[in-house]
Amino acid sequence: MLRDRPRLRSRLRAVRSESQKKTFDAARLIATVQSIGERIEDSSAEVLARRANLPKPTFPEELPVVQRREDIKKAIAENQVVVLCGETGSGKTTQLPKILLELGRGVTGMIGHTQPRRIAARSVAMRIASELKSQLGHAVGYKVRFNDQTRRETYVKLMTDGILLAEAQADRFLNAYDTIIIDEAHERSLNIDFLLGLLKTLLPRRPELKLIITSATIDPQRFATHFGEQGKPAPILEISGRTYPVEVRYRALDDDTDPDSEDLAIEDAIVQAAGELAAEGPGDMLVFLAGEREIRETAEALRKHHPAETEILPLFSRLNADEQMKVFQPHQRRRIVLATNVAETSLTVPGIRYVIDPGLARMSRYNARTKVQRLPIERISQASADQRKGRCGRVGPGVCVRLYSEEDFASRPVYTDPEILRTNLSAVILQMKAFGLGNVQDFPFIEPPDYRAVRDGYATLHELGAIDDRNELTQLGHQLARLPVDPRLGRMVLAAIHEDCLEEVLVIASALAIQDPRERPMEKAAEADTAHAPFRDPQSDFLGFLRLWDAFHDRQKHLSGSKLRKWCQASFVSYVRMREWHDVHSQLKEIVGELGLQQARRAAQQVQVRESPSEGSYRRRKRGPRVVERGR
Repeated sequence: MLRDRPRLRSRLRAVRSESQKKTFDAARLIATVQSIGERIEDSSAEVLARRANLPKPTFPEELPVVQRREDIKKAIAENQVVVLCGETGSGKTTQLPKILLELGRGVTGMIGHTQPRRIAARSVAMRIASELKSQLGHAVGYKVRFNDQTRRETYVKLMTDGILLAEAQADRFLNAYDTIIIDEAHERSLNIDFLLGLLKTLLPRRPELKLIITSATIDPQRFATHFGEQGKPAPILEISGRTYPVEVRYRALDDDTDPDSEDLAIEDAIVQAAGELAAEGPGDMLVFLAGEREIRETAEALRKHHPAETEILPLFSRLNADEQMKVFQPHQRRRIVLATNVAETSLTVPGIRYVIDPGLARMSRYNARTKVQRLPIERISQASADQRKGRCGRVGPGVCVRLYSEEDFASRPVYTDPEILRTNLSAVILQMKAFGLGNVQDFPFIEPPDYRAVRDGYATLHELGAIDDRNELTQLGHQLARLPVDPRLGRMVLAAIHEDCLEEVLVIASALAIQDPRERPMEKAAEADTAHAPFRDPQSDFLGFLRLWDAFHDRQKHLSGSKLRKWCQASFVSYVRMREWHDVHSQLKEIVGELGLQQARRAAQQVQVRESPSEGSYRRRKRGPRVVERGR
């Protein structure tokens, strides 16, 4: 197995070095050689067993990617890197791992398959496992944060790109894998760009490793050029989509031709468009919205104008897994799915005939002037608009209603800015320093980040005390790099040791590192607000986290598992996210202990918790600490 080779090589080098000494313990050396031989035999036997048990996939011949199966196998066999460019409906995400199994990959190491989002990692793993007639977690599994559904016998491992990056910290050469698929690479998230740069440096040292980059039809040449050798780009295979024609209609919110007309609110425009489409015949609708608040307001507006038998479902990343999976369940009534851009590429919602696109999305963007990372609502690019259009037309002719003018569409940027060009780079620089990857300016990113963002990233790390005047990691910087949270949250934790409030800040920092566990279903918003009232604190949202933490763990001591889940349900709190919160807290607490850091024993029941002015960044305030009394 590939994962055994580094350890075996290291042990063999040690034996060779020991045997060359003038005096050595022959008996001990012989025993070591025998032990190495046994491990080699065990590893070889594991490879033989994996080859013998390799799944035998079958393929739905109607999918375009399956029709190009032999071309794909030939390209992968002859090249270390292949770029697979597939339109919506081509089947690339679910069929590519099966093609790799047919090619004999996944024997000496797993096939790693990354997805940008957890919901996609889970749903794709379930689909591939079902097609291979295997129980989820056996031949096909997935790993997301604090949920590992894989085993030693797993061949195909779905995961978020963040998980693969985290694994690279402990396994620099990714020896657990013989093949890696970076799916949805066109999203160009910070994790994806970092992974692609890391793999660029890794591939020459792992000649047996195969890399397949899959992308929508968005600038694939950039990936091919980045991974080219001797001026020759990596091969690109283009796969057509299995789609019907899609009619695009433009319905601008403002009518420039009529000065007396009033601009429509987005919710009203969506209601009008949905009514227009509902009159055209059966079929589900997919509406793209910028965030949860917009989804909630639009759902309320639609319920007033559509018959009760119309099913209105939200889809966004903060929903629990059961709520997310509802969009994949069979149904009889017309369904209107209200989604954030999670449904733009990562997921394919079945049965969609109509798309309504307001042309907006929340984009994380760093302001170099104010030094603040924000989430403004912005116009999407032409490429994103085309991706949204491509969500319909898979079951029959589709219609995409764009709530903006054709001139507006033509004026938009062709592609979305990669995240690395619009984010604070402190976390990336910190991890690169910890990896020993040199300066961020020299790292092989597909697109080098703006010098101002690099400068501000270094400035943030200087401010946190993570690097010195030579931009080298300080002792505190090495400690921050070990903590699995944003550097500013990590600095809060380390500062809390000296402020005598580690216990409380561990709870707060771990809460800020996950999605909010409080749930607020659209149809029960008032009930949820009432249920959440005991967890609110008039002084600070941070202290509200402490109230919720204490309430949950107090009941955990006295209730059975099923009753605790019922309490969470009645309190509109996600049990799964509370467990994730607990896991992050435990991980932080364990690492703080491993670092040998301890806080002084408190003499009183009071603790000091400083309120943070900027999403967990550690900065002292002139007014001093807030003194908080916690019940014991």
